Amino acid sequence: MTYAPGPGQEQHRPRIFVAGGSNAVDRPYSFLPMAGWTQALPLFLHEAVEVVNCSRARASSKSFRERGRLQWILDTMRPGDYLLFGFGQTDWKPDPGLHTEPFSTFLEHMTAYVHGTRERGAHPVILLPYERRRIDRHGNVARFLGDYPVAARQLAEDEHVPVVDLYEQSLQWWEELGPEASKAVFTYLRPGEPLQEHVLDGDNVHLRAEGAIECARFIARSMLEQGVIPAHWGRDLDRTRFSYEELGWLDEETFWHRTKTRVSKMPGAPAGAPANKESGA
Repeated sequence: MTYAPGPGQEQHRPRIFVAGGSNAVDRPYSFLPMAGWTQALPLFLHEAVEVVNCSRARASSKSFRERGRLQWILDTMRPGDYLLFGFGQTDWKPDPGLHTEPFSTFLEHMTAYVHGTRERGAHPVILLPYERRRIDRHGNVARFLGDYPVAARQLAEDEHVPVVDLYEQSLQWWEELGPEASKAVFTYLRPGEPLQEHVLDGDNVHLRAEGAIECARFIARSMLEQGVIPAHWGRDLDRTRFSYEELGWLDEETFWHRTKTRVSKMPGAPAGAPANKESGA
């Protein structure tokens, strides 16, 4: 599934575009210790591979597409690139700008990611996002995401798209860790850690850096073991220690620049219409 340039064509750095919600966003220093799994993904990929993270907080499959973020990726990608995308964490919300139904509108939007990527000679890969931390006193993890992972897997089977099943893996992890130890994966502050303006202590949805690293490790390993990406792209899959400095935290200017600029006008949009109206982080 690698792209070999023809005679006279330039050899480009291989790229993996990522589309998703807040669990995948590259975070700035002001969000420490919260981290998106995508900012940890380069730790397990050869430095020649570029990860282009286009994920957006509070994005659903619908809003990401309708606000021009998918279009930017499609306008930017080259043959041989990859699009790793996963939604469902926000699609359930009742907000009409976000909400989709698993086996109807969710599938319609997700299908557009697959077809758009293939039309550009690139490779779609569907990610089933991790489950949030909701564990009862017996150690059972609630399946909060409901039918969204089921629908995404159905699409992958129908369209013959590779799947990275972080969802089922996360259920296993959280159950093995249990109610207390699983807090170390999510954004629970430790003694002496300051509470940042944008960080909620006791957050059962967003990951600490430690959790982001393990999710990224699983995602990289899954793509490599399935042959989705070439074997020589992987590195350090069994490495156990990482410093916080290695996670690629962004400065505020870079964070907001990427947030506001990685959008394109949707085909058929009126002249002068803004590509994006989002303002949150």
